[in-house]
Amino acid sequence: MSNPSVDHDADFEALLAYLKRTRGFDFTAYKRASLMRRLQKRMQAVNIESYGAYTDYLEVHPDEFAQLFDTILINVTNFFRDPAAWAQISSDILPRILAAKRPDEQIRVWSAGCASGEEAYTIAMLLAEALGVDQFHERVKIYASDVDDAALNRARLATYTARDVAAVAPELVDKYFDQIDQRFVIRKDLRRGVIYGRHDLVQDAPISRIDLLICRNALMYFNAEAQTRILSRFHFGLNDNGFLFLGKAEMLFTHASLFTPVDIKRRVFAKVPRLGYRERLMNMAQSTPSEGADQASKRTQFREAAFDGSPVAQVVVDRHGFLVLTNKRARTLLGLNAEHIGQTVHDLDFSYRVPELKTRLEAVFQERRPSIIQEIEWMTSSGDLHILEVQLSPLMDGKNALIGANIAFTDITRDKRLQEEIEHTSQELETTLEELQSTNEELETTNEELQSTVEELETTNEELQSTNEELETMNEELQSTNQELQTLNDELRRRSDDLNLVNAYLESILRTIGGAVIVLDRNLSVQIWNQDAEDSWGLRADEVQDKNFLNLDIGLPVDQLKQPIRDCLNGESDYHEIVLDAVNHRGKSIQCKVSLTPLIGARGDGIRGAILALEDVES
Repeated sequence: MSNPSVDHDADFEALLAYLKRTRGFDFTAYKRASLMRRLQKRMQAVNIESYGAYTDYLEVHPDEFAQLFDTILINVTNFFRDPAAWAQISSDILPRILAAKRPDEQIRVWSAGCASGEEAYTIAMLLAEALGVDQFHERVKIYASDVDDAALNRARLATYTARDVAAVAPELVDKYFDQIDQRFVIRKDLRRGVIYGRHDLVQDAPISRIDLLICRNALMYFNAEAQTRILSRFHFGLNDNGFLFLGKAEMLFTHASLFTPVDIKRRVFAKVPRLGYRERLMNMAQSTPSEGADQASKRTQFREAAFDGSPVAQVVVDRHGFLVLTNKRARTLLGLNAEHIGQTVHDLDFSYRVPELKTRLEAVFQERRPSIIQEIEWMTSSGDLHILEVQLSPLMDGKNALIGANIAFTDITRDKRLQEEIEHTSQELETTLEELQSTNEELETTNEELQSTVEELETTNEELQSTNEELETMNEELQSTNQELQTLNDELRRRSDDLNLVNAYLESILRTIGGAVIVLDRNLSVQIWNQDAEDSWGLRADEVQDKNFLNLDIGLPVDQLKQPIRDCLNGESDYHEIVLDAVNHRGKSIQCKVSLTPLIGARGDGIRGAILALEDVES
């Protein structure tokens, strides 16, 4: 017996494979929870419950693909979305980019996941303001990309509603928009600086030599592996002094080797340069979407995270003594930074502060055996004295060939001090040995508990980040739904206005007709009772509305009209006229001529009721 949950997941994966095979859209890197919500929303719209049935529906109805992709690819964007973040870009980031450029040097910007183009034109306006329109034309290239062709077509038109441009300052609207009827169109001189093209962040190679890369609230839709590949591509595409601008729900806690925060609150990051061409190629290799490369990328991430997060300061040199890698603890302890990468270890300050380091390193290269330098005194920049144990270990490749050495600086200050204290105390009071040993065990236990707490906090932080991304995803989905509801509301309002206008026309016509007019439905309930009917029979329209005409207590012998009305409703008579003796609401005896005609439906769909025209006949 099959497992329904397994079958459900298999049908879902089969649907994703079908979309990739037939339309070239690869959604396998998207977060499953968000992707399932969007798919189920579209399936509900066409009244389909299973993924397998929806796959069959797509095969029969190719027009459905456009509706599906429009639902999955949430194109929620605005001009100057998150104004405080754009203010930071305008006041701090753009001046830094311009200051690093020669007056004639090109400025390159990439808006990845641009949707309908609002953010691409936002940065265009800011650069035009900073440089002037003439310099903007000569120096600026803005590349805007998305996987949604329909959204790109809207972006190229650059036509927006008054609601869309509400967040743009009035002076910028006057300067960079032309108003045509009720629409606002980006002026051609600004539009020419923005180049639109289709680009898949997961599969396609990145645009290179970028100074500012804007990718806001797009990464949060991808799973962790895809985010790693995309960020590696972004790192490759950015200049060494380039900046990455993300959305408010996106963070880079686990990618410190690629980007460093400039303004964590505004989600602005700077590229961490990698000097060697080899490192750049390795970085790009991590972004290969094949299954084997994914596994290699994961292993590389774990190795880098373990190395960089190690509590022991470590540096790696190649076989010629050039500095290749440093971890976070080593950069803090030894005062190293990215500029020291590529220099020989003998030229660095720490080599002079560690006696025998040079000779020991040469011995490690020659003998290919580890070597330890005991108890090195190390004074930090803050004035603290540490005791270090320096261990040098040879590094071999898969063929057992020497490729370099690892130098680890283990802080044994605490152990050394404890040892000295224990020895000193043992000499003075041997009886306190057991208490000191107990204290030492408590310290070790506390350290383990603290380490466990730190790990739990890191795990909690990652879970909160994932939750934040999920909430932001749902928020954009709700914004998209709200826009759809707003469109429906506008349509209903227009139809309501049209109906009110028709009712006003009808009321005016009924008032101008000489004589009482009564309209009944097929159940003989009163639907229309005009003013002359009120005057003749003394009942207001609201008193008779939806009441059975034959039950009304008026001076008209309604029983005599029962059969003519039935004949009219049954289509046996197109017109019937009868004269009745009646008494109006003033008590005056009158002769009333009643003309009956059937009420035909607006679409010719049969008789919907009867129309009674009542007129006094002169005796």
